[in-house]
Amino acid sequence: MILKILLVGAVILTVYYFFIKKKPLKKKDQDKVSELIECSTCSTYIELDEAILSGGKYFCCKECVK
Repeated sequence: MILKILLVGAVILTVYYFFIKKKPLKKKDQDKVSELIECSTCSTYIELDEAILSGGKYFCCKECVK
C-alpha cells in the first residue's frame, strides 16, 4: 500500500517538474533587450544595434542617410 502511494507521488512530482514548473529566463534572453532610437530622417524607431550612425545622428537605412 505504501509502495503504491510513493509511486503515485513520484509520478506526480515528475509530471510537475517537467510540465508545470516554470523555468527562469536565461541570461542570454535577458541581454537581447535593446534600446530603441528614432531615425533622424523618417522618425521610425529601430534598435540601436541595427542603426546606422552618420554625422552624430542615427538612421534606419542607407536611403535615410542620403
